[in-house]
Amino acid sequence: MKVSFHGHSVVNIETKGTRIIIDPFISGNGSTDLVAENVKVDVILLTHGHNDHVGDTVSLAKANDALVVASFELATYLGWQGVNVHPMHIGGAHHFDFGTVKYTQAFHGSSYTEEENQRIVYTGMPGGILFSAEEKTIYHAGDTALFSDMKLIGERNNIDLAFLPIGDNFTMGPEDALLAAEWVKAKKVVPMHYNTFPVIEQDPELFANAVKPGKGIVLKAGESIEL
Repeated sequence: MKVSFHGHSVVNIETKGTRIIIDPFISGNGSTDLVAENVKVDVILLTHGHNDHVGDTVSLAKANDALVVASFELATYLGWQGVNVHPMHIGGAHHFDFGTVKYTQAFHGSSYTEEENQRIVYTGMPGGILFSAEEKTIYHAGDTALFSDMKLIGERNNIDLAFLPIGDNFTMGPEDALLAAEWVKAKKVVPMHYNTFPVIEQDPELFANAVKPGKGIVLKAGESIEL
């Protein structure tokens, strides 16, 4: 399984011949190496409905005939736009032919802002994602504050790779993310959701070095890791 990071919270997974992207915020994302028109994808997984996570979902899904997996409310909203969706919700898991997706809690908001209409559309609860395939498990925490049930996530799952937000202001900052890294017990921890905007500027190397020795790793946009 090949896992690559592409700035902000964008993660690509290649497994069993399936191309998966999580939170494809590409257009307007100055921290990504991707160009939306060039992205080839089979499945899109979404943690929540904020614009900097839904990103290019609709155009990518239509161009690639891709399946979009999201919380029920967000899936419904995207389905109305002609996208092929599979709705899920917090605590639920589903076994797809490409792997298993399970939604965890996340403490954040979830809505889509329609700038042209000056309207905010409610898109259900935010979540984290546990993705398992090829006997490996990836935890993408989404946007979240630190919460104590991360201990349960770590106790109940053998996590090989965790993506944790460190930006502060909108999510947990580095100090809380260090505790989250301890609780989820992942073999490798990658920081995300930082430096995209001035208000979430952080030093990812400082965070990675503070994680238990050998566990923290910084992936620059476009870099990957094999599991």
